Amino acid sequence: MFRRRPPLPPFPAGALLVGGAARDWFRGVAPKDFDWAVPAPAAAAWELAAQTGGSAFPLDETRGYWRVHAPDGRQHDFVPLPDDVRGDLLRRDFTVNALALTAGRQIIDPAGGQADLRSRRLRMVSEANLRDDPLRAWRAARFEVTLGFRLDPPTEAAVQRVAADLAAGTLPMPAPERIRDEMQALLMHPEAARGVLRLEDLGLLALTLPELREGRGLTQGGFHHLDVFGHGVEALHQLLTRFPEADLPLRWATLLHDVGKPRTGGTNAETGHTTFYGHDKLGAALTRGSLTRLRLPAAEVDRAAALVGAHMVQLPAGEREARRFVHRRRELLPDLLRLMLADREAARGPQGTLATRHAYALGLERVLAALEKQPTLPPPLMTGRDVMALLDIPPGPAVGEALRAVAEAQALGEVQTVAQARSFLLGQRKPGL
Repeated sequence: MFRRRPPLPPFPAGALLVGGAARDWFRGVAPKDFDWAVPAPAAAAWELAAQTGGSAFPLDETRGYWRVHAPDGRQHDFVPLPDDVRGDLLRRDFTVNALALTAGRQIIDPAGGQADLRSRRLRMVSEANLRDDPLRAWRAARFEVTLGFRLDPPTEAAVQRVAADLAAGTLPMPAPERIRDEMQALLMHPEAARGVLRLEDLGLLALTLPELREGRGLTQGGFHHLDVFGHGVEALHQLLTRFPEADLPLRWATLLHDVGKPRTGGTNAETGHTTFYGHDKLGAALTRGSLTRLRLPAAEVDRAAALVGAHMVQLPAGEREARRFVHRRRELLPDLLRLMLADREAARGPQGTLATRHAYALGLERVLAALEKQPTLPPPLMTGRDVMALLDIPPGPAVGEALRAVAEAQALGEVQTVAQARSFLLGQRKPGL
């Protein structure tokens, strides 16, 4: 049974509320954004902007698509009212989105979407519609997670056929930016890990993150009870369980943190244990490649790759080492700790004893305590000019090396004044510095 249906804003003249907004209203969920089909989109957009104090602008002037950003944070999109409303709805992706609502609260439902909403069933309007825009295959996986519905068997089979034809090149791939947007909408949901598994079931993960799939069936042993692929998905689940506010770069990094393992696997000649030496560094490079391919912003790519590259760093055994840990990785904290915790909690193999888990938790606590004690970098004690004058050296890498040494000594509490910094550098001086 759906909740009481929420109030709606005034309808523009002659408008229909369509698509996801009509779907959510029928479910008793207040729409976050509104899609309106109106006789005159530009006029309706300007009128709403004037009424609300929002901003109106064209999305596609040729097709008459307009958007209004309202002061309450909601978004209103306006498109031309079609001559054949029912026919237009029947060209949509899923029956639950092929709904329209009149100002009098009459529902136009040519595909049986209301019944599917009641049954929590995600059913395609037609396979031809899916093939007209193959991005709808990714949308199927996202809707399963975000709506809590389940694909009906014919629709699931059709999505799998679309994925197979995309892989074979007989259907054109959607633009990377569109796939990125679907993936990130899925990743932002608390059940994102389940969504990744559904992408794999549907044949879509191979088209999105083939590097991640390389870990399927690759056993690890030791601390791990899952294969490499399953571990990455479980780590994402652990992250979102503990840190639901995690941002997208951290979510990507957690899912992909072991993506380098399949290409670095080996065997220790002395112990016979499986090894993955260097998987963190290769994983960072693979993460960068994957997310660049999906057209993520460069800053988000950089952060996700840096987190993957640092996730194997040794936790400190004492207070001084904790201060050094914070100093050297401050820009990645506290997200790096969240990733490391999710990684450990996703590993339940035979070596994961209570004692090892306790020791790991203590290491995390030491870093958090050091970060709390020094949440920001202290002001630098010396400049490059100071270093060059003190050591009588020209500009170059040695100046940066000296500044980094002083900054670390300052973070560790070994120097606290300019005089101490000068003495420290003179005492550390060696050939080439």
